[in-house]
Amino acid sequence: MQVDRGFIQAVAKADTPALAKLLDADFTWTDFEGRTRTRDQVLRDPPKSAIADENAAPLKQYTYGALGDVQTNLGRAHVLRVWVKRSEGWKAIVYQEVMSLDTPPTLTPGAGKDCENPCKTVAYTPRNETERQVVAAYSKLETAAMAHNSAVFATLVADEFVAASSNSNKLYDKRSRMDDFDHAKMAGVAPTPLTSARMFDFGGAVLMRSEHTPDRGKPLHVTRVWIKRAGSWVETLSYQTSVKNTPPPI
Repeated sequence: MQVDRGFIQAVAKADTPALAKLLDADFTWTDFEGRTRTRDQVLRDPPKSAIADENAAPLKQYTYGALGDVQTNLGRAHVLRVWVKRSEGWKAIVYQEVMSLDTPPTLTPGAGKDCENPCKTVAYTPRNETERQVVAAYSKLETAAMAHNSAVFATLVADEFVAASSNSNKLYDKRSRMDDFDHAKMAGVAPTPLTSARMFDFGGAVLMRSEHTPDRGKPLHVTRVWIKRAGSWVETLSYQTSVKNTPPPI
């Protein structure tokens, strides 16, 4: 939390020397319009945060060994920061904004009726056994969501689960997502075909950044955190930002 506060202050002041010390080599900044900047791009031209004053924003933080995340929410704006512990200290690896809809969605971009990808196949080749297990859990989770199966869904997400999407007017926790499934609702958040992904393995936690092309609507840039709990991989968060222009790099 100390380095997170330092990050917020550096962003507010556009203090690039301070930011340079806090950003991981794999850092990306995704704004609420889906534009993703690399570390070098952020240091050349520091962007502004969607939440200008975080003192007024409720905050949650979680630590899973060498990976941690901070979540802040104010009105329709939701900001995620993911931190990784390197040899030289904690470094920011993801900054992502989601701006919720101001009214309930009129359509839900998804994976089509068959949900071939990601329910049956996933457009990603795991590099090791950990990634294979995470991909299997991800596919099972999306299959449960497609089927509105709240019982199976409950086994694949952590109790602290949260989901934010540009296609929804809600910030979901585990219980509210299950309630929607029980009432056969997607409310803007549904499985979408995965087109590319990158995973970062931190032992008992995996960061997953991915790009998705739904059957309709804008592409999505998604950040997920997976942790191994009681011998199984579960998802702790899913932040989904619509990409208004060119799809961002992984």
